[in-house]
Amino acid sequence: MKDTPGWASPGSAPSDGQQPESFGAQPPEQPSEQSGAHQPQPPTQWSPEQPPPGQWSAPAPQGPGQAPPPPPPGPGWGGPPPPGPGGWGGGWGGPGGGWGGHWGPPPAAKPGVIPLRPLGVGEILDGAVSTMRTYWRTVLGISLTVAVVTEVAVVLLRRLVLDNSATTVSLNDPNASASELGHALGVTMLSSGAVFLITLLGSIAATALLTTVTSRAVLGKSVTTTEAWRDARPQLARLLGLTLLLPLMALAIIAVGTLPGILIAAAGTTAAGDSLIALGVLGASVVALWIMIRFSLASPALMLEKQSIRKSLSRSAKLVRGSWWRVFGIQLLAQFIAFIMASIIVIPFAFLAGVLSGDSIGDLANGGASSLGWTFLIVSGIGSVIGSMLTFPITAGVTVLLYIDQRIRREALDLDLTRAAGIQGHGPHAPAAGG
Repeated sequence: MKDTPGWASPGSAPSDGQQPESFGAQPPEQPSEQSGAHQPQPPTQWSPEQPPPGQWSAPAPQGPGQAPPPPPPGPGWGGPPPPGPGGWGGGWGGPGGGWGGHWGPPPAAKPGVIPLRPLGVGEILDGAVSTMRTYWRTVLGISLTVAVVTEVAVVLLRRLVLDNSATTVSLNDPNASASELGHALGVTMLSSGAVFLITLLGSIAATALLTTVTSRAVLGKSVTTTEAWRDARPQLARLLGLTLLLPLMALAIIAVGTLPGILIAAAGTTAAGDSLIALGVLGASVVALWIMIRFSLASPALMLEKQSIRKSLSRSAKLVRGSWWRVFGIQLLAQFIAFIMASIIVIPFAFLAGVLSGDSIGDLANGGASSLGWTFLIVSGIGSVIGSMLTFPITAGVTVLLYIDQRIRREALDLDLTRAAGIQGHGPHAPAAGG
């Protein structure tokens, strides 16, 4: 082995005071117990200037069952490490370099908000929060813009188009006719559908832009809102189709599950039909949930891989396969955290809006007509804007980081990300710390 400073392999350094054979020197003959007249002459390869005989002592004779004493430890393998950058003290185990004073794989590269290795649950959540904290100008700017535009559209729609004063009166009137109740329910469903559609469009825009920001944050690279929009705009139509397709699939599954019970109830067997409807709703809901989680990573796959809707669904199913419960748990935890954050902000604003608009808590609970006043809509809308501004980055960031984590686990994406970040000298991904 080639000898280099700071690295000494076993056997390459002398352990008994002799020169190593690799340098061409012959080992000295063993001293004899006879008189000095028969002392051997030094080999011709040695220098004529040799140490005096008094400094060399003959080895003690060994008994028939006595083992020879062990040789003293060589440098670098026995006692304390030699100081300086050339020895072990400044090499592998020292405080100044190597692997931090212990044997094991080197730490994973972390150019951005997450280490480039399989992630734990806490690291995924922390990565989403770190993205919002590190790139807060871009993240909160996108979230605030989308939330304001969405909420303004909802307020104008509710106040100017979908004023449900008459609808509320009809629904609360016990003497209302069937036609009045049907009309009121139709208006309510139309109002809820319109609000849901506007909110969905805003959520799609926020998800598309924040997906780009989070993917760049993994590499430690910032992105402006204009750059994020330029990158996400070609995929917005496909993302809209994907976002509409998933709930339609869930509704179709539930409809198929309840259809046998509805047919039996329509045939006259009401009790059996109702039981079968309840059982069908329960079973279909489980299947729909399984489908939704299976395709929950289709959105980042569509945005980051520039895939079609069908291909992104296939990619999500491949990434989630074998990890359904893990993906479900992380998504559920993220949604729960977002719900708690939104409730902490939205509920106080809703009560404040009721107080300022002159409505009591009972009126708000019963959906009184005065709840659609400008004061109520504006004050409660401010709370909705603040809540959406904080929850959009959490839900979108967790989904993107979960997608990246699954690709690291299955496709060694961390190697590509390491090269993309311009980091050299890092090997394959290390195991996750937890989760």
